[in-house]
Amino acid sequence: MSIDRRNLLLGGLALPFVANAARAQTAAPPKEESWDQRWQRLLREDFGHLFRYRDDDATVRASGRPVDIVFMGDSITEGWRDKRPGFFTPGRVGRGISGQTTPQMLVRFQPDVIDLKPRRVHIMAGTNDIAGNTGPMTEEATRDNFRAMATLAKANGIHVILASIPPAGAFPWRPGLEVRTPIASLNRWLKGYAAEIGATWVDYHPALADASGAMKPGMANDGVHPTEAGYAAMEAVLEPVLQDGSS
Repeated sequence: MSIDRRNLLLGGLALPFVANAARAQTAAPPKEESWDQRWQRLLREDFGHLFRYRDDDATVRASGRPVDIVFMGDSITEGWRDKRPGFFTPGRVGRGISGQTTPQMLVRFQPDVIDLKPRRVHIMAGTNDIAGNTGPMTEEATRDNFRAMATLAKANGIHVILASIPPAGAFPWRPGLEVRTPIASLNRWLKGYAAEIGATWVDYHPALADASGAMKPGMANDGVHPTEAGYAAMEAVLEPVLQDGSS
């Protein structure tokens, strides 16, 4: 074979590789996940989002410092630590995860609460159960998850503080869903259940809710997630409870 023919053949064989390289260089970068896409992926890969606080939990355990209280919850609890970090003094540990439902919290209750050996746990949940963030849920299913978390806490010598589901007139991510009635119903049950098991009941509604059961103006930007003023109002309710040695 002549040199010219060999060069022509080699050049032809190389064309697909050159074309692929050109396409790779000009291809659009992968699209960034939307919040909903990431949420659906995490539900498949790590339902309880155990990865979220794994390193922080290890640091707390390794420190040997006593934990007074763990705040278990969803975005309302997560936002509390973000907006009012001064409230989370040493010994107060935030373990809120945006979007979470009570079954997800139950999955991570062992590593994020029990393994930290706190004296108390503040459980504030239910908003996303009503919204159906991990699928449709009955009120009884939500109650069972509260019962399970409280039972686990009490079995490990952790005092339970049950907090009211914060007020809301609507959920922006679930347009058209009626929320006032299920919030009120679950809160009535939570109050009774706290008395039944000797837990502490903390009701934030007098500080946050208007006459209709929605958030008062200024207490939340979107009608659900508290502003700094909203969290400050919650702290005014909770701080006396935390200072009470019986709780």
